[in-house]
Amino acid sequence: MSLTLSQATIVQFGTSRFLLGHVAAFAGAALAEGRSSEAILVVQISPRPEGKAKAAALARQDSYPLLIKGLRGGMPVEERRSIGSIAGCMVAQEEWEQLTQHFIDTARWVVSNTGDSGYQMADDSSLAAVPTSFPGKLTKLLRARFVAGKTGLTLLPCELVSRNGDVLKEIVAQLAQQDYQDARFSVSLDTECCWANTLVDRIVSAPIEPVGAVAEPYALWAVQQMPGLVMPFTHDAIDVVDSLRPYELRKLHILNLAHTFLVDQWWQQRLKHSITYVREAIQEPRLRNILGDVMNNEVLPVLAKELPGMDLDGYWQSTLERFDNPYLDHRLEDIAQNHRDKLERRIAPVVRMAETYSIPTPLLNEALNWGGQSGD
Repeated sequence: MSLTLSQATIVQFGTSRFLLGHVAAFAGAALAEGRSSEAILVVQISPRPEGKAKAAALARQDSYPLLIKGLRGGMPVEERRSIGSIAGCMVAQEEWEQLTQHFIDTARWVVSNTGDSGYQMADDSSLAAVPTSFPGKLTKLLRARFVAGKTGLTLLPCELVSRNGDVLKEIVAQLAQQDYQDARFSVSLDTECCWANTLVDRIVSAPIEPVGAVAEPYALWAVQQMPGLVMPFTHDAIDVVDSLRPYELRKLHILNLAHTFLVDQWWQQRLKHSITYVREAIQEPRLRNILGDVMNNEVLPVLAKELPGMDLDGYWQSTLERFDNPYLDHRLEDIAQNHRDKLERRIAPVVRMAETYSIPTPLLNEALNWGGQSGD
């Protein structure tokens, strides 16, 4: 199916393999199944040569490959899909006028995944011919749309930032006030645009050259319900929910906690030089057994009190399948970075919750007390 830019009501900032394996893949499935007519315009926001090369590949192809590799229901999965949701791709620094016109005439939704530093502003201004930062570009484009008399948009940021919609809204509002001092524009940003908080969860482990991605079977896009929110398409992996907090806590204190506890035991049991990847660690009985003990006897009983109705057992079983994924090279050394901070964010809150319910947590306490003090 050949798409046109007039169908590209979704403007996606970022060419990351994550978005290719997540939002753009969901959009492609909805199009292919006749549940949506909304296509995507991808915007390359940085001048990096590799990013521009990927943008060029996206612009000249009708589709790109997505390889799903992992476990589902305990069985190996290896599926190759062709994703046809991209109607075009623009490089912001080179096609700003065309991008602005598209933003005014066609855009209805904005999706972004701009990395850990995506919301940083430095000394950027939306008054620049082409702002350097993502918030600067977005503010300038929203201003052009406002001046043209168009209504607001729905913004669905996918950066791994808590309350990402609220945070992005605040940054854009401050920049708009600084650069334009136009009360009507500020009111428009606040009341006509829909800034949704979202949580994304999928490991997109590798690129396919020149453009494409390898992803695990598991996927979730949780979007917090708010007045005026209309999603561009539906998909089994999309949950529109009243609150993201239970989803954030479930991910933080099961998936992320399990990673950090696994690393802690990897160090304590002096397996650092014999085991490299999560998939190897979870096949080591000593590590798998103690991880199961801490989850079943300490973490899940506590979270069951805090997060009723969240299918914690099902999520834990899917987490184990993700750890078992034979196709994923997830290095324990990478997870071990900033270990002390991760202990405080991922494990310490569960211990405090447990005290409230008088649930003993000896293994979690031991991890906090030991804290990776001897990683050799």
